[in-house]
Amino acid sequence: MARPNEVVAAALQEYADLISITGGDPFRARTYEKAARGVAGHSADVATLDLKGLAQIPGIGKSTAEKIVELLGTGRMAALEELRAKVPAGVRELMAIPGLGPAKAMTLHRELGIASVDELVVAIEAGRLSGLRGFGAKTAANILHGIEVLRHSGGRVLISTALAVAEEIVAALSALPGCERCTYAGSLRRGRDSIGDVDILAASREPEPIMAAFAELPLVGEVIARGPAKTSIRTNDGLQVDLRVVPHESWGAAMQYFTGSKEHNIRVREIAVRKGLKLSEYGLFRAEDDELVVSATEEEVYGRLGLPWIPPTLREDRGEVAAAREGRLPRLVTEADIRGDLHTHTDLTDGVSTLEEMLAAARKRGHRYYAVTDHAKNMPMQRMTDAKMLAQRRRLRELADQGRMALLHGTELNIDPDGGVDWDAGFLAGFDICVASIHSHFTQTPAELTNRLVKACENPYVNIIGHPTTRLIGRRAPIEPDWDAVFDAAAATGTALEVNAFPDRLDLNDELIMRARERGVKFAIDSDAHSTVHLDVLRFGIGVAQRGWLTPADVINTWTLPKLRSFIAAKRRAA
Repeated sequence: MARPNEVVAAALQEYADLISITGGDPFRARTYEKAARGVAGHSADVATLDLKGLAQIPGIGKSTAEKIVELLGTGRMAALEELRAKVPAGVRELMAIPGLGPAKAMTLHRELGIASVDELVVAIEAGRLSGLRGFGAKTAANILHGIEVLRHSGGRVLISTALAVAEEIVAALSALPGCERCTYAGSLRRGRDSIGDVDILAASREPEPIMAAFAELPLVGEVIARGPAKTSIRTNDGLQVDLRVVPHESWGAAMQYFTGSKEHNIRVREIAVRKGLKLSEYGLFRAEDDELVVSATEEEVYGRLGLPWIPPTLREDRGEVAAAREGRLPRLVTEADIRGDLHTHTDLTDGVSTLEEMLAAARKRGHRYYAVTDHAKNMPMQRMTDAKMLAQRRRLRELADQGRMALLHGTELNIDPDGGVDWDAGFLAGFDICVASIHSHFTQTPAELTNRLVKACENPYVNIIGHPTTRLIGRRAPIEPDWDAVFDAAAATGTALEVNAFPDRLDLNDELIMRARERGVKFAIDSDAHSTVHLDVLRFGIGVAQRGWLTPADVINTWTLPKLRSFIAAKRRAA
């Protein structure tokens, strides 16, 4: 169930998009975009705030605050509905296509009468877009690719969305008198980057009251199926959730079975068969007489099969069973291993929290060091200047003595189409650390993208390549350079690759992490926080890193500060 902040942020962003589509004031559209970011990144529940409290959120003025109060109080925003009426529903459907954008969606509707994704596919295949300015063959191909991305995402949601729903359900069911244990399983427990449906597992001797309470939760929009051991619902936002209730004595076997993956479970069952055993959600049994062997804990189940407990994030049949049998399972990186965050933003550019607020939140998290990396000057919309960056550095140095957390002044550079970055060596030398990311020209050829990233790795002042594939899950497809060449360049130059923890990025993904690690690459797990609340997304980056088999030794921000500084200095000395 969407939280008030998410609902309000989505409404404000839609309002900004519709202002742009209808030819409204661009500055006004940007104002509402900033307001949407401010609400999404605000730590307090906006539903608990009055007009005065809302006005304290960065980017929220009196008029915007009044619209938020109206939306929260009535469920509607008159100004938004007025603009919706001016824009056909078909255009809004087209806007969901990654890479298309509001203006192009409106052009397609106005010039060709296209009002659905299916109609757009037919029009492209018939060559009808070729006569429109700005819709050449490459654009048409990109639109088709965007449609493929949209359709591939299907009903899947971000892991953060699924986790919020799961935690709400688990909390509600755990409070019931007859519920002995309750948690989530499935792909959510395995840390997949997007989730098709949520699996909840509960232990109880009386399943019926648990099932009944589940079906009546406020977030339930529809009960799909209901039985003695399983109930399936669809939330008000369309996410399917399956609840299974098992006896307490079957908990371990059920957790192993319903966590999956299917392929991992097949591999484990093969071991059971060879040992004359049968494994199901109810336990591990002797095949000859169905006598129960173990079932209470996952550790017992794996142990009886001659295996150590295998972390859920590894259970994808990618060699983890063999590694477990041979004693080669890695000691996976955890959130407790992270000593600092190396990619964060403030309201100096597109963040919504001040420098002081971000530092206070980082200290509260217990970070031992923390890098401020606001955007560099080659992104005009960020309005960064040399003077602003130097002033921030001075302020950061002034604040450095106010706590035990070491402060690093950095920047997020833009990797230009030719692989260059925003500043020359003289200016870059003043930074403690530099992240460099691709923010534009995503449709270059694979060879161009490869050269671009390799050249960035070769820059002695680039320490981390930020969100390397540039993907936005369900909205923008990843770029496709020769990744092995990029990984070799990163390893050779001492350039870390980022595991960006933001839920709509999770970039690099687990499969690319595994490939990069094999080639000797080091990594940084960063929040890319634009608000104090975003510092908490590190948990999602940790999950992806574990799925990529990363250990603390692989991750530079688990290292001590002297070791991290040596890593940075070594690259500069080698230039």
